[in-house]
Amino acid sequence: MKMAQLSARSGVGAPTIRYYIREGLVPAGELTSPNQAVYDDRHLEALRLVRALIDVGGLSVDGARAVLANLGGGESAAETLRAAQYALTPAQGSGHAQLDEALARVEALIESRWWSVSADNPARWTLARTLLALEELGATEVLELLDAYAAAAEEVADREAEVLERVGTPREAVVSVVALDVLGDRLVSALRRMAQEDALVARGGGTGTQADGGTPQR
Repeated sequence: MKMAQLSARSGVGAPTIRYYIREGLVPAGELTSPNQAVYDDRHLEALRLVRALIDVGGLSVDGARAVLANLGGGESAAETLRAAQYALTPAQGSGHAQLDEALARVEALIESRWWSVSADNPARWTLARTLLALEELGATEVLELLDAYAAAAEEVADREAEVLERVGTPREAVVSVVALDVLGDRLVSALRRMAQEDALVARGGGTGTQADGGTPQR
């Protein structure tokens, strides 16, 4: 297909497609002349993947490039997932005593739940910085929920592992990793916010309504 057809099928404007090609997010088309190229379904799939990362996943162009550069090289879906996670959030040094204390708390949580988490997993630093920020805000009520958050995350992760075990081809692994790790974060966040509203309404602390305008029934 030509550029105009690729644009129409993907819903992405031709200038944006050319930009993604220049940035290395989408492979270049096959040249048929010095200024003409043709594209196929591989380019369409690549565009959909990039748009999912950027539009829905909220990644920057650099972030999407980092994820894509690390996908597809693993021998298993688990290795592909690890590569994507590490590309999204590189590990960082602690830098000061308070963060070291937060990292120690993260380590204690990992040990208490018998999780197998590598020492350089960047999520350690993400969680530690989040805990430190909560402590500085005095949000002790949120910190008290840490075990509940961990239990919920463990249950979801176990189900996700079952999904990854069923993945066959490398392409399926890439799609599954993007769906679970990048879009999955947005999915869980959206579900949690709706569940929060529902929980507050159930306790008489909100005014949520159903999609048809009615009041939820309990």
